Amino acid sequence: MSLLIRNGRVITAVDDYYADIFIEDEQISVIGKNLEMEADREIDATGQLVIPGGIDPHTHLDMPFAGTTSADDFESGTLAAAHGGTTTLIDFAIQSKGESTLKALDTWHEKADGKTAIDYSFHMIITDLEQNRLHEMKKLAEEGITSYKLFMAYPGVLYVDDATIYRAMRKAGEDGTVICMHAENGIVIDEIIKEALAKGLTAPKYHGITRPTRMEAEGVHRAISIAEVADVPVYIVHLSSGDALQEVVLARDRGVPVFAETCPQYLFLDESMYDQENFEGAKYVMTPPLRNKKNQEELWRGLKFGDLQSISTDHCPFCFKEQKEMGIDDFSKIPNGAPGVENRMSLVYNGGVVEGRISLNKFVELTSTAAAKMFGLFPKKGTIAVGSDADIVIFNPERKETISKDNPVMHHMDVDYSAYEGFKIQGVSETVISRGKVIIDNCEYTGKKGDGRFIKRNLYSENFPIEKKVDAAKVPSK
Repeated sequence: MSLLIRNGRVITAVDDYYADIFIEDEQISVIGKNLEMEADREIDATGQLVIPGGIDPHTHLDMPFAGTTSADDFESGTLAAAHGGTTTLIDFAIQSKGESTLKALDTWHEKADGKTAIDYSFHMIITDLEQNRLHEMKKLAEEGITSYKLFMAYPGVLYVDDATIYRAMRKAGEDGTVICMHAENGIVIDEIIKEALAKGLTAPKYHGITRPTRMEAEGVHRAISIAEVADVPVYIVHLSSGDALQEVVLARDRGVPVFAETCPQYLFLDESMYDQENFEGAKYVMTPPLRNKKNQEELWRGLKFGDLQSISTDHCPFCFKEQKEMGIDDFSKIPNGAPGVENRMSLVYNGGVVEGRISLNKFVELTSTAAAKMFGLFPKKGTIAVGSDADIVIFNPERKETISKDNPVMHHMDVDYSAYEGFKIQGVSETVISRGKVIIDNCEYTGKKGDGRFIKRNLYSENFPIEKKVDAAKVPSK
């Protein structure tokens, strides 16, 4: 089916122009002014932004954790992502300790195959890596899994020691792949948690108190140091604090290939959410936890000046009833994670562009292009160009909505609350196109289960260098 989008304002990470876009055979075929071409369908995008489909490089669908499983599977989670303007996500397959990473990949393929509304890929979470398994990393790369995640947190579950981190980093560097790092000092944090519980401090707010920003900063510093010696690019996931960001800035100023993402929860929510009555604070138990509000402008500054490259969601929802309530008498037993895959694009547009923190081009870069470049999807994904996949969002920059679990336009996640309940936003993904097929039409789902495909990703892009930065210290803040 061919498709012609007329009269839109096309925004990429570097472009801003008015044009028509002709799509056929799942790809962008022609871009030009006043195209005289026949198509099976035309869409008039007058007054709308035409942007690349969002790429969320950090989600956890159908993930077992703490005796339960995240509430969204690959069907409901990708459907919600599509409604929010995301056309590709990268989820995490998890190696069980003592088993093959290749077996884990097979398991996650089974979870996702035939269910997704949008395209997807996987990172591989490595939980152990003895010398006799190193060869599996190369095999994973050949299967299009070109990034791996390691944890410095959750001892006894996902945690790996520094020797394993170094071993994985050396092999990743040799293969041209990337290491993603959950950087917190989990060993010290576990001791702090034990002290809190021994004192009878069991409420949700102690989840945040027992995970101080200095322990995140220490983890980031250590991850960067090991990566620097191992000669591999490292990508810090869900960075939440100014302390941790400072470690990234110092390394990048030295020219170290370190990259980082943050998430909407750290830009728009803060530690006061934990003070809600009736255990409601448990809805916001995630790792890293919500921080003091002062960190938010530091993170925005990092995004503006290029020390933070991407905004993901770390979407890992657990229902408040039955799941979050597993920790009603012990905050350490509350499943870690919150919903957000559907809200990312609108939140970042409203808080970034509407409120004057970032440009339209930076909005596209942070929500799509940077992740595509970092994780071997560009230029197939992450831009609007002839030959690229026709993953396009027609975004209404003026439409206003209220985020709520009761708003049928804004909530399709299979979870019984919204982390952003009552947030008023401007900017909505009204029409979403995945490889040339309209799957969201004026906020209504018109696709079908199984539309999405697994995407084999290329090796780490050499086209994603550490660029020379503007000296943030010399630029007055907003």
